[in-house]
Amino acid sequence: MLIPRALLFDTFGTIVDWRTSLIDELTAFGLKRGIHADWAALVDAWRGAYVPSIDEVRQGRRPWTKLDDLHRATLDRLVEKFGIIGLSEAELRHINRGWHRLRPWPDSVPGLTRLKQHFIIAPLSNGNVSLLVNMAKYTGLPWDTIFGSDLFHHFKPDRETYLGACELLDLQPEQVMLCAADGQIFWPEDSLHRTAVGIWDLEADEAWDIIATSVENLADQLTDQVTLQGLGTTSKQ
Repeated sequence: MLIPRALLFDTFGTIVDWRTSLIDELTAFGLKRGIHADWAALVDAWRGAYVPSIDEVRQGRRPWTKLDDLHRATLDRLVEKFGIIGLSEAELRHINRGWHRLRPWPDSVPGLTRLKQHFIIAPLSNGNVSLLVNMAKYTGLPWDTIFGSDLFHHFKPDRETYLGACELLDLQPEQVMLCAADGQIFWPEDSLHRTAVGIWDLEADEAWDIIATSVENLADQLTDQVTLQGLGTTSKQ
């Protein structure tokens, strides 16, 4: 296997636990304000609108709109649907920015820290840059750089996102590996399949170059490859 120079990570679900993070935060928010709602159902419906809303942009039915604004439009509809009343604009903004405060899986930070010793690491996400930067600061994700969809005005799986990141890194696609817990992501070279226990129950259904169970396991496998091939850090490759 060709050792990559850069690892680009899907973020929601692969690196951070969006579902538990949002449910916990909204549950605490509701208890503090005496608001009773099915927060788990709201979060699931919020995420359920994610693909349809970005597809509206990808298919030209809506002009370019960053993910924060798509999330907010969905939230406004769901607050009405779930009968939640009396929220101020500041409270709605706070809830919407819950996506900026998602907690990482326990293996994410230590695994990324290890990978950073040998590779360029960055998110390649449909999130906007400000969302991803705030999330990294909030959770201590040790990215080298950030690739958000608003850099390219395209959402994955548009090829412009993948090739745009390669261009900004001055790397060829075969030097870049996409790492994701989604067996449906296309990438011209390499991919990672991850099982996130308790949320996903996926089986690797294609001949991925690496199949890993966690970010730490990915670090184990790639570090072994680096050692076998006698490669140093990215600065020496």
